[in-house]
Amino acid sequence: MAQSVSLKMLATHLGLTVSTVSRALNGYTDISPATRERVKRAADELGYRANQNARRLSIGTPETICYLMPRYASSGTQPFVAQLLQGLGEALSKRNWDLLVSHAGTSKDELAQIDRLVRSGRIGGLVISRPLKNDPRIRLIQDLKCPFVVHGRTAACDDYAWYDIDSARAFVDAVDHLVGLGHSRIAFVGAPLQYQFAQDRLNGYQTGLKGNGLPGDPDLVQIAEFSDEGGEVATNSLLDLPEPPTAIVCVSDAMAFGALAAVRARGLMPGKEISVIGYDGLSFGAHANPPLTTMAQPQAHAGRRLGDMLLSIIDGEDPKKHQELQRAHLLRRQSDGPLQHVVDREKRSIREEHQ
Repeated sequence: MAQSVSLKMLATHLGLTVSTVSRALNGYTDISPATRERVKRAADELGYRANQNARRLSIGTPETICYLMPRYASSGTQPFVAQLLQGLGEALSKRNWDLLVSHAGTSKDELAQIDRLVRSGRIGGLVISRPLKNDPRIRLIQDLKCPFVVHGRTAACDDYAWYDIDSARAFVDAVDHLVGLGHSRIAFVGAPLQYQFAQDRLNGYQTGLKGNGLPGDPDLVQIAEFSDEGGEVATNSLLDLPEPPTAIVCVSDAMAFGALAAVRARGLMPGKEISVIGYDGLSFGAHANPPLTTMAQPQAHAGRRLGDMLLSIIDGEDPKKHQELQRAHLLRRQSDGPLQHVVDREKRSIREEHQ
């Protein structure tokens, strides 16, 4: 095996001190641009690879970001997290930073874990997801003075960095789409309302109904466990109503998969006899039965933005300047369609034209 090139060997090759070579590789401005370029070119030619642990000790920065896994990460949400982590890892790798993924079972454990990680000096920043309306994790991280960014928002979100999708607008768009297909009895399958995103999506659903002149029916709103099983239970309750809905909007793709299962179990055809729309845009929704129509948000892009934002904050930028709201878009597949009596009327019209 070829001998690895050390920092001392690189310095000897260039006729420079170890300190100068180290500072040049780390981009210190007291080293001239010409010298920094000369050192970098020689490092590439000789195959020098920095000892990251030694480098981190020398500059006093851990160069590791921690992503705190959502506490309720069911099997249906794992692709969501995987796509987010992919983008986050891509952003960090550009700076040779590492990604640590941590998980806690309870809220109390989560707070203790954050406190331990930050005080240990092992991490340079934190990324958290699925914030509560009033999230104690954010207050703790602020008290610890650790750089962080939130995927989502709390009820009050002016004093920290966040990246979010306009959930309320997405559900207005979903309702508008279904009304355009002839539906007027539209149900909502949601998650526990202590999560801000769940409240935002319910608000959007209600705003969409109101904007289309439709009454709000409490029977058509089902709040359930945030999982595919929860979506199935909630949908069964809706289908048991004396007048079931003709369309359902779900707070996530995972809950929509449960809704599809409940609809199929009743012998109904999703997209034909009842429409189902999810939220997330997970790629494996294309393989559902039928393929799931969804309000799509780009998770890998979200991860990259979260990583870029956090690194900028670590570099000294004001967290309040990093607050970004994007918009979801309707990704039509096959689980939505016109209200059945509209389809029947169109078929009759076509037959009459040909008689």
